[in-house]
Amino acid sequence: MPSKSAKDFFRPLALGAPQPLMEIPARPSRAIHFFDPSNEKMAAKVPQMVGTVDVLLGNLEDAVKADNKEAAREGLVRIAQETDGLGGGQGPTQLWTRVNALDSPWVLDDLTRLVTAIGDRLDVVMVPKVQGAEDIHYVDRLLAQLEAKAGLQRPILVHAILETARGVANVEEICGASPRMQGLSLGPADLAADRRMKTTRVGGGHPGYLVRQDPPAGADGSPDIGADRSTYQQDLWHYTIARMVDACATHGIYPYYGPFGDIADVLACEDQFRNAFLLGCVGTWTLHPKQIEIANRVFAPSVDDIRHARRVVAAMGDGTGAVMLDGKMEDDASLKQCLVMVALAEQLAEVDPALKAAYDEIEVS
Repeated sequence: MPSKSAKDFFRPLALGAPQPLMEIPARPSRAIHFFDPSNEKMAAKVPQMVGTVDVLLGNLEDAVKADNKEAAREGLVRIAQETDGLGGGQGPTQLWTRVNALDSPWVLDDLTRLVTAIGDRLDVVMVPKVQGAEDIHYVDRLLAQLEAKAGLQRPILVHAILETARGVANVEEICGASPRMQGLSLGPADLAADRRMKTTRVGGGHPGYLVRQDPPAGADGSPDIGADRSTYQQDLWHYTIARMVDACATHGIYPYYGPFGDIADVLACEDQFRNAFLLGCVGTWTLHPKQIEIANRVFAPSVDDIRHARRVVAAMGDGTGAVMLDGKMEDDASLKQCLVMVALAEQLAEVDPALKAAYDEIEVS
């Protein structure tokens, strides 16, 4: 069967739907903060959070009980309609939602209600438990039909969660399934269950997943396997995050770490977020306000990193050749790395006054 022509890829999938984007905008999204729109206490805090977090996400799926699904959906509609500066491709804080799974009885109502009621405010729809490109194709076509019905002028983007082994195996085709694809998130808890991993933690490491230092030599020169040896805990999610980052980079979309469930352990949370940042993720989920501060700090380049990056950019001139700075060689590859950091700092400075002030004070010598 002949495949779809490449020139058709960026044509709307419904008459009257907005033109698909040729490039996904690089909007700051260090923290995707989840809230339950059916929880009045949480909902009441949303207006004061606008401007303090890059993304507010109204969660309709997990953590919302079955008998609260409709209340959560209608709560999100009300919040979007009543909160100034939230979503719509404008303002400091994006509005996302995580709809129910595609095999659930609620997802069709989620999409039809939200797109027709608040589609002009909704930036991204997060789709859970994506298995392959066919799931994205379904959502893509449905969104186009609903956008046309609602008369929307810009397309709503799609974000997929990797929560199954098949989803990870199909990660490349998921990333390239639609011009709407904004990014991917790691869903460690569901993925662990689907893989039959032997952990009950929501993200983070596990003390049993480790390497052990080699045994020292005994008196006779042979390995003393009974000696005390240090152990080093490893990251259960390194492989999956790295594969996700590569797939996203290939298709020009953005990778994110998912939830870190131990709210009290802020130190381990920061470590996990930083690992994801260093590997290439642009942000993470936050489940509690205390995690927002961690995400905002970790997913932004440090002042020292930006100072060094600007020094390299200044020293490299036209970007060719090599220079020595502080006894280290810097060349065109170094420059490319530094330009990534400088570009990120400039993007974040536009939405974060504290970061802008910190970066503006940097002196390059």
